[in-house]
Amino acid sequence: MNIFRLAGDMTHLASVLVLLLKIHTIKSCAGVSLKTQELYAIVFAMRYLDILTSFYSIYNTLMKLIFLGSSFSIVWYMKYHKAVHRTYDRDQDTFRHWFLVLPCLLLALIIHEKFTFLEVLWTFSLYLEAVAILPQLVLLQRTRNIDNLTGQYIFLLGGYRGFYILNWIYRYFTEPHYVHWITWISGVVQTLLYADFFYYYFQSWKNNKKLQLPA
Repeated sequence: MNIFRLAGDMTHLASVLVLLLKIHTIKSCAGVSLKTQELYAIVFAMRYLDILTSFYSIYNTLMKLIFLGSSFSIVWYMKYHKAVHRTYDRDQDTFRHWFLVLPCLLLALIIHEKFTFLEVLWTFSLYLEAVAILPQLVLLQRTRNIDNLTGQYIFLLGGYRGFYILNWIYRYFTEPHYVHWITWISGVVQTLLYADFFYYYFQSWKNNKKLQLPA
């Protein structure tokens, strides 16, 4: 554990809390992609299967349970809570997200660090997380007008990944033999997908204007 890893975890946790605040308190999921949330639920379900077989620390287990529980609860709210579901923009959230799942699974079967059941699923979760934000970004480009909580949610998600890259750099220089190309490349790809959003986010902040993405 180092300060960059902790900052990444706390930023990721903050992003989840912001989204839950919007959904639970305001009873709205306007501007939020159900497709992305379903992909994140798959990501965490596949990545944290080791919770059934291994124990690393109370902190590690607690964070896994939080991300598992929050991801599935968000999906449940958006699909089955009547008040929240009414605000879901199904007509705009049309990205065919299931077409991302199979290529990521096939890639994990081909390119992995170790060919075991849990390792392949963990690698699959890395590949899928790298592209899971795509439906959300497409939805934001279509709707263009982005409310503050949704904007903060996406910003914090991107920030979490940025801190994790700093964590990898720190560990590379401080830990012997710390090389994980699959994790690194997936993380960089994921971060690059946020680049356009970050540009317009900071432009809106600098000019004190409402956040809008180009169509």
